Amino acid sequence: MHAYFRGEKTEAIFFIGVTGMLLVIFGFAALKAERGWYAWGVTVPSILFGLVLIGVGAGVGLRTDRQVAEIERSFHESPLAMVKKELPRMQRVNANFRVTFYALGVLIAVGLLVHYMGGRDLGRGLGSTLILLGSIGLLIDGFAERRAEPYTMALMHLDAQYQNVVPNLGQSAVDAPSRP
Repeated sequence: MHAYFRGEKTEAIFFIGVTGMLLVIFGFAALKAERGWYAWGVTVPSILFGLVLIGVGAGVGLRTDRQVAEIERSFHESPLAMVKKELPRMQRVNANFRVTFYALGVLIAVGLLVHYMGGRDLGRGLGSTLILLGSIGLLIDGFAERRAEPYTMALMHLDAQYQNVVPNLGQSAVDAPSRP
């Protein structure tokens, strides 16, 4: 658990947040270098996506310690209750990676279309920036997915252990009632 959340916090602050700041700087630098439509095609999505990344990085970075403390407290009170809550959450997180990978792939494909078919100025700037942003998103989720898999497997292992102690055989910890 600690490796997962330590990685989550590190990625949030030092990769997502810093990348967001760099994108905002990049957006303003593009506008400073050139005032045409190409620069606007680079500037607007870079700054908007950068601000989103700054918010996500800060939000995840700030909530992680509190989240770990809550999971630890829950585990010490009732390991079964913690698994009942945390395993479905992580299964949703893992399922969302597939959706996100496709969405980011579509963003990159749209970027390619806009770049090659959207005109020489705005289309090229916007298209190449969408490709960059989609690629950054794939990197972020790629790291996150690799962290989530072992954590989810550990939760599944705990769930399997609790299947052996739950009175209703075959009932997973996710479906089992909490201890009184």
